[in-house]
Amino acid sequence: MDPTPAVARMARLPERALQALADFLRLEAAAGIVLIAAAALALLCANSPLQQLYDGFRGLPVAVVFGELRIAKPLLLWINDGLMAVFFLLVSLEIKRESLTGQLAGREQLLLPLACACAGVAVPALLFTALNHGDAAAMRGWAVPTATDIAFALGVLALLGSRVPSGMKLLLSTIAVVDDLIAILIIALFYSHGLSLAALVWAGAALALMLLLNRRGTTALTPYLLLGAVLWVAMLKSGVHATLAGVATGLMIPHVNRRNTIPDAVEHSPLEYLEHALHPWVAYAILPLFAFANAGLVLGGLRLQDAFAALPLGIVLALVLGKPVGIVGAALALRALRWARFPAGMDGRAMLGLGLLCGIGFTMSLFIASLAYSDLRYEEAVLGVLAASVIAALLGLTWLRAVLPKQPQGER
Repeated sequence: MDPTPAVARMARLPERALQALADFLRLEAAAGIVLIAAAALALLCANSPLQQLYDGFRGLPVAVVFGELRIAKPLLLWINDGLMAVFFLLVSLEIKRESLTGQLAGREQLLLPLACACAGVAVPALLFTALNHGDAAAMRGWAVPTATDIAFALGVLALLGSRVPSGMKLLLSTIAVVDDLIAILIIALFYSHGLSLAALVWAGAALALMLLLNRRGTTALTPYLLLGAVLWVAMLKSGVHATLAGVATGLMIPHVNRRNTIPDAVEHSPLEYLEHALHPWVAYAILPLFAFANAGLVLGGLRLQDAFAALPLGIVLALVLGKPVGIVGAALALRALRWARFPAGMDGRAMLGLGLLCGIGFTMSLFIASLAYSDLRYEEAVLGVLAASVIAALLGLTWLRAVLPKQPQGER
């Protein structure tokens, strides 16, 4: 098997898909810088005279009324349960578009990133388990170090400018998209609790109506989004995490219509319209707000030995060591078997740099930590995620700055 190089694969994508990919990479890279700034601001506020104001902001009571239903939560939970549902909606839209018309549409495009992503989830989970298997409470967070933060990683990669080959950006983004899909499945399977049958029936009804609209070819976004809101409320009450409503809604939004006479390469689908509308809001508002609300770790009471406790150390080792071992190991195995080869401009050293950058967990890792822990262990998890993300970013940037040629070379 001799897969086509990444650049050739990109050339075969429809012009619309190539433009969508370019827009995605540009937005995510810029958003990564904003994300880093929001996390730094959170740490500053939590460790300064602004701490009381910061805690008050996160705990601000907010109530929303849906008819006779009143939902009251602290602002932090509205961000994590509500705004993050919009983030998951965008992730779902991206996955569906890439699967139908983009970089995940064919077996050749999917094999390398799929293998790398799966290994990049499994190895960190095993490393974390090895250090925490004796602590049942800590083991609730086994999935914390399994995800890659695409915005943060691409933001770091953007610091290298034109030295970064396009195939590396493509592979990194694809691994992160598959990572997100795996994280979504993990959340659905392992972080649901106290299921309510009545709420699940309502959720199933809303989902069935969206499916009916999709099958009938309805392209107006309003009914899907209204039913998505109903689905979110039902999920919130069902015990299944509410953010999964965003995933389900995204999968129901129609993409290209195979039954009309408009060429797929030029048709502007409801999915693409919604994705383009949401992406700037998610990149520059929702994710930075999430980072600001969740990354405010108080450092004053921490001791050096706290960083070496099993839970934070497990997260750091899983992300900084487990991610590159899994990803690079899978890539080298596929190349040795001649089932895949590295993208144009990448050799083994560049692949190692990519693996290091994939150790930046941040957004999804913090989110899973908020589902897994509610006590002191949450602070330990945040410490591990922040430390690992900074270490992975610095190692990846330093390594790639040293090994990437001044001008991208051909395929190795």
